[in-house]
Amino acid sequence: MPSGNLYLISAPSGAGKTSLVKALLQAHNAPNYPGAGLCVSVSYTTRPMRPGEVDGVNYHFVDAATFKSMEQRGDFLEHAVVFGNFYGTSRSWVEQRLAQGWDVVLEIDWQGAAQIKELIQNSISIFVLPPSREALRERLTNRGQDGEEVIAERMAKAVHEMSHYEQADYLVVNDEFDQALDDLLSIFRANLLRRSVQADRHQGLINSLLS
Repeated sequence: MPSGNLYLISAPSGAGKTSLVKALLQAHNAPNYPGAGLCVSVSYTTRPMRPGEVDGVNYHFVDAATFKSMEQRGDFLEHAVVFGNFYGTSRSWVEQRLAQGWDVVLEIDWQGAAQIKELIQNSISIFVLPPSREALRERLTNRGQDGEEVIAERMAKAVHEMSHYEQADYLVVNDEFDQALDDLLSIFRANLLRRSVQADRHQGLINSLLS
């Protein structure tokens, strides 16, 4: 089975990245997906669990000591500090899934994406932008999770994060959700039609056509 593709999806907080990735998974028809399928890596984090989140589904929630121990063992493909909390991607989990033919999605900040790009140069990076600063602030406010001071901090960080959009291979603007999802799906569809992928998938057909 050919190895899978690694997709790195980055966005500032409030741009809708998580909702888009969830819809992306639902939109893919697994029986027709080449290789083993499409999956999302679950990161490790030291931040507190939010209402409605599930350990092992949204994140692997660990304490700082456990995270540091994993970091020292080299367990992370990448790791970063975001708003004072640690985040990291399991190296072994990603490598195993890719070797099994899975296409893997990482929801990751620009720093982590840059780290992985250096290690896995054929990874595919996508940056999601909000349609405006006003829309971004409104989305952060409507969450009802943070006070005005935290929202102001997130807005300031968002501007810095968005300045790194040029490092991505693809850019998606999440104004109308359905359109943004379709744009995201188009990127995945295009990569599934690459010659190397199609040749592996249709080797029997190609052999019969050329015999």
